[in-house]
Amino acid sequence: MAGSRIREYFNVQYKPGERVLIQKIDFFILTFCCLSYFVNYLDRSNLTNAYVSGMRDELGFVGNQLNVINTCFTVGYVLGQIPSNLSLHYVKPRFWFPSMMLLWGGLTMVTASVHSPQSIMAIRFFQGLCEASTFVGTHYILGAWYTERELGKRSGIFTASGLAGTFIGGFIQTGIYASMNGRHGLSGWRWLFIVDGLLTIPVALYGFFFFPDTPHDTTAFYLTAEERALAVSRVPLREEERSPLTLEFIKKVLTSWYWWGFVVLWIIAGETESFSTNSLLALFMQNHPTNKYAVSQLNNYPTGVPAVGIISTLFWATLTDFLGGKRYLVGYFIGITGIATSAMVLAAAQDPTNPASTTVTFAAYYWAGSVYACQATFFAWCNDAMRYEDGVFRAVVLAGMNLGSNAVNAWWSIIFYGASMAPWFNRGMWAMIACSIALIIWCAGLSRLVHKQVAKNVIDGRDMRVVSAEEKDQTKDV
Repeated sequence: MAGSRIREYFNVQYKPGERVLIQKIDFFILTFCCLSYFVNYLDRSNLTNAYVSGMRDELGFVGNQLNVINTCFTVGYVLGQIPSNLSLHYVKPRFWFPSMMLLWGGLTMVTASVHSPQSIMAIRFFQGLCEASTFVGTHYILGAWYTERELGKRSGIFTASGLAGTFIGGFIQTGIYASMNGRHGLSGWRWLFIVDGLLTIPVALYGFFFFPDTPHDTTAFYLTAEERALAVSRVPLREEERSPLTLEFIKKVLTSWYWWGFVVLWIIAGETESFSTNSLLALFMQNHPTNKYAVSQLNNYPTGVPAVGIISTLFWATLTDFLGGKRYLVGYFIGITGIATSAMVLAAAQDPTNPASTTVTFAAYYWAGSVYACQATFFAWCNDAMRYEDGVFRAVVLAGMNLGSNAVNAWWSIIFYGASMAPWFNRGMWAMIACSIALIIWCAGLSRLVHKQVAKNVIDGRDMRVVSAEEKDQTKDV
């Protein structure tokens, strides 16, 4: 059974010309999306890297101002989610994505000139507006080009590229601090913002010329007419790709189980990433009760967290593709991980000066990096479930997932993971345990709803899968 499934997974039967088409869109879509997300995460992670590399002292940070800056970014990010994804239906993606990249790259470079935390707060708000285009916009594009069998791996590669930006960002800051600190009168952390901003320019230019938009409106010179027709035939037909924004449409969205199921899923799952997204390991090291770490250590040691995240993301994205799209399994894994790692830190906090406590805490935060796997798999899960819905409907739900998560995270990180709570974040550990339990329960319920909808689609003739008599009975409740 397992052997035949493995052979089937690796020996896919393609239509004539389909393999070449996939190779082309893999190259042109994934290279741009991954490079854009890579520099996107460089721009995001550089704030914490700069903070532990001299910015805190030079600008006179006090209390939880670092968290307030992150909240300002999150507010802009939340406000930009749905407008950005809707814009993809009226502005070609090859114009929209690069334009947003140039704007956020410019704002990143402007950050090098600031003289107070308040200036960074204003800049990061507008940076969040621009960066809102990348994550959910890319997941919408991937869902438009790839089949359910192909989607998980591509989503995983895309998400891993962002984690690679976080991973490499620490080493870049270490190199810049060592080689450019004080050059032309600028601190090393200021040079970090300049270099990161400049990196967006070539990536944006690449997108302007080579990104293929969507199958229905692509004019990419490297795709033949036959390949364009094949690309359209690979995705389900939709009655109206540019649905108008009417009260009827809004009602459709807000009364659908897709919206509430997947938005709440990502609200909960997004908070299970709190250990990593709030840079708790770096803050733990900076505020360690006994150890004093050098700037290079403060930047380099936390890179193990995204490194684990990359491995976990690629593993779970591939495995859930192999298992036929059982993305909910990741939720169970993440729930167990959140409970275990929180318990480890809580135990270590009972004896803070013991060297063993430091070892346990490092191990917990590195293990917690594996929860990044939920990004690729949960957005792929939504794309899978909504494959036969209107494109605008799917785009709004995908954007709503990130909107809901970041709207909660805007205040969640201040209440539970404020910089002043370092090094142990006891309140945050209990919040993580609660979120992990909630995620397990929600994934179980949502997987049942999705299963019923798949059966209904088969019966209605929208999906060509085989469905059992028992599944037919279940559709009565959908």
